[in-house]
Formats: sequence, C-alpha cells, structure tokens
Amino acid sequence: MSLFKNMFGGSGEPEKESNMAWRALTDLGQLNEIVNESTEKPVVIFKHSTRCSISRMALRQFEQEFDLEEKVVPYYLDLLEHRDISNEIANRFGVYHQSPQLILIKDGKAIYDRSHESIDATKLVDFI
Repeated sequence: MSLFKNMFGGSGEPEKESNMAWRALTDLGQLNEIVNESTEKPVVIFKHSTRCSISRMALRQFEQEFDLEEKVVPYYLDLLEHRDISNEIANRFGVYHQSPQLILIKDGKAIYDRSHESIDATKLVDFI
C-alpha cells in the first residue's frame, strides 16, 4: 500500500489507490528488463512528477482510459525520486525528456511517446 501512497498521495490531496497493476521503475537495471520484456509484450512507461498538478491530472485520466491490462505491461516512474532513470530512458530510447510523459516500448524500441494533454491511453491500441 505504501507504493500507492508514494505515487498518488502528497501535496495535501486525499490519498487514492490506483486500480492499475503498476510496476514501479526504481532501478536503472530495470531498463534492460523492459527491453527484454517488450519483445514478448509491449511496455508502457508513465513518467510522473509528483509535485505537478498537470502530471497528476494526466495520470488520473490515463488510468481511467487504460483498458489494455492483458496486452501491455505498465511501469510508473516517479521523476522526482529517479531523474537518473528518466535521463537514461531519454538516451536509450531516443526520446526527449518531458513530464508527464508516456512512452510505449515494443521490441526494445520506443515506438510512441506523448506528453502533457496529448497523453491518451486509447491511442495505444493503434501501436500494439
């Protein structure tokens, strides 16, 4: 439960639990796992700034729209805690760092990325 408190609580707002099966991205080594995993099933990374209301709104909207539990593996990155991982994502997958940001990895490559109000879970279907 503390994982969800760290992700979705804070800034004086009531704590809300997510119904998504997020995997926390907390270690650079996980990027190798994501590359390998993406050859079997696409992986989505949601980069979130826990202090940003726009990021929080984009995250909540994404969670409400997301219905690809069986088709995509979702990872969550807390940018304030793990900026080094975000930087490595930009280098490794050739995407410009933004926050909030959604990146879809398939066969080890970033095939789709969006940020801010362009984040739309329903668009992922077109790339899976």
